[in-house]
Amino acid sequence: MPDLLILFLAACGTALATGLGAIPVWFLGDRAAALTPLLLGVAAGVMGVASIFGLLIPAAEEGSVWEVLGGLLLGGVLLGVARRRLRPEAAFMGRRGPGARTSALVFAVLFVHSLPEGLAVGTAYASDRAGLGLFVIVAIAIQNVPEGTSVAIPMEVAGFGRARQFWAAVGTSAPQPVGAVAAYLAVEQVSALLPFSFAFAAGAMLSLIAAEMLPQAYADRRRWFGPSVGLAAGVAVMLVLDLALGV
Repeated sequence: MPDLLILFLAACGTALATGLGAIPVWFLGDRAAALTPLLLGVAAGVMGVASIFGLLIPAAEEGSVWEVLGGLLLGGVLLGVARRRLRPEAAFMGRRGPGARTSALVFAVLFVHSLPEGLAVGTAYASDRAGLGLFVIVAIAIQNVPEGTSVAIPMEVAGFGRARQFWAAVGTSAPQPVGAVAAYLAVEQVSALLPFSFAFAAGAMLSLIAAEMLPQAYADRRRWFGPSVGLAAGVAVMLVLDLALGV
């Protein structure tokens, strides 16, 4: 089987892994609404660690200060523009309301963030370094699972069904196979773009956490314990994954 086809199928597998993150949310059912602050805290913790350890630190290691700062700034601006255009009554997949708006923002940010991950997969696969391609593919597939949970949480709160949660989670990673193939075919040119694209995705994710997810989680200031526990749990899970994978 040609290397390019193997790479494409592997990248499709990393995208499907994102859908697995929706499964734990399905078992919450009606309890999702009551647990919204806790769940938003979990999602914020997962996305925060993923953006820092999976995107921002690698960008800083490979790129210049200006590339990292420029990417962060542009990612934050993107999120700001998206928040302005998506009003509280905005629709997402046929539903309206604050929950649908949050779902749309999470989907958009993770969709943007998955492209540089796909570029990283293709670049690593084309590398001469033994085992690097497999390592990066497995690492991104595992990291995609809790990101799928981040997508499913606000969708469950907004009343979306299981099938839509699953495929929306997979949809956020749709750019990964495309990015992987593009990077494999143009590895030298794409490698130079990775630091900026990683920082760009990190800026969008961190802005989403600060401007949308944490304010919602802590909306009732008298009930700060739930979201704090969720935030700590999300951070802990992702730190364990990062340590286990050595990323």
